[in-house]
Amino acid sequence: MKTLKLVKNSVRNLAINKMRTGLAILGIVIGIGSVIALVSMGEASTKAIQAQIQAIGSNLLTISPGVSFSGNVRGAAGGGTTLTNEDALAIRTSAKVTTIKSVSPEYTGRTQVIFGRNNTNTQITGVEAIYAEVHKISMDSGSFITSQHVASLSKVAVLGPTVVSDLFDANTNPVGQTIRISGKNFLIIGVTKTKGGAAQNQDDRIFIPLSTAQKQLFGVKYLSSISLEAISENVMTDAQNQVGYLLLDRHKLADPASADFRIMSQADILQTASQVTGTLTSLLTGVAAISLLVGGIGIMNIMLMSVTERTREIGLRKALGAKKKEIIYQFLTEAILLTFSGGIIGIILGLSGYFAYSKISGTAFTISFMSIFLAFAVSAAIGIIFGWYPAQKAANLQPIEALRYE
Repeated sequence: MKTLKLVKNSVRNLAINKMRTGLAILGIVIGIGSVIALVSMGEASTKAIQAQIQAIGSNLLTISPGVSFSGNVRGAAGGGTTLTNEDALAIRTSAKVTTIKSVSPEYTGRTQVIFGRNNTNTQITGVEAIYAEVHKISMDSGSFITSQHVASLSKVAVLGPTVVSDLFDANTNPVGQTIRISGKNFLIIGVTKTKGGAAQNQDDRIFIPLSTAQKQLFGVKYLSSISLEAISENVMTDAQNQVGYLLLDRHKLADPASADFRIMSQADILQTASQVTGTLTSLLTGVAAISLLVGGIGIMNIMLMSVTERTREIGLRKALGAKKKEIIYQFLTEAILLTFSGGIIGIILGLSGYFAYSKISGTAFTISFMSIFLAFAVSAAIGIIFGWYPAQKAANLQPIEALRYE
């Protein structure tokens, strides 16, 4: 009963100056809302990356060119010319590699693509027929690149959905149309189903035969990557070791530390991407937490002002027998009500903002219950921490001095 009366008195006191109370709550609302929205967005991004990795396949390895060595001289990182078609063939045919099911050599570059008056700058990926199986590519219409296309250096192309929307009208069937890639005509033979992508848009690319990409479009003799499909998830480490030592032997490198290539599993990619999104989320959450601190200081200032304005009231209550702890409870309750109210409004606004973001960006809307619990805990902590000093100051006033206060 006493608690209910205490809360009613606190609400009545806060309602006396609505504008000041509203401004005190605003800092907490902004801080809690920002934390909720940012933490939820970070978790959603991580889940989207995980879903993308799983869609590609958990037993996928990717070999990328690293730094190159000439004698004892270390080349620049990102040179990207250390992988060859012969490397891919060696992995596919070597008796030493027993853990790899499929090998997909690839070359990727960017260039301008034109259809009629429309054009786009997109990623061109030279592939072999096995690419669709390794990367779990599904066709929306038409067919994918075949071995015959690669053998005959055919000028055929398979488009991602984003490229289709950039180049063609909604009612136009792209299959059978001809596009120009770097000034050369390519016949469209298929359109892939959408895959999306949290870190990179998998739909904004065009697939062409690997031989055509290397010899006719970009004029290169090396690969930008080799994708490997292991026979199972349980042999990923063995697969990395077998392929790694094979390539070291082929590149005549004795020390694994001097390898001019990198082999990454999907778990490695997931961990790296999660670390990036986690760091960014933590940074933004830290910035949002500053507004919580500012909001807490604002509440303390409001409560100190309230103590000053109600000095005579405090003196009268103490003269009539009010105990020190009753005065402390009164002001602490008012501070906690301020922060809890701000916390509830902040949670509603944070989830609303995150929901709007998910609709605009097309990401999944997932509620982070941990962030909601954290918001309530932080609200209570701010109320207690920043309300304690004003409450103590009020409780320590001497009745006679307080009654004399003008």
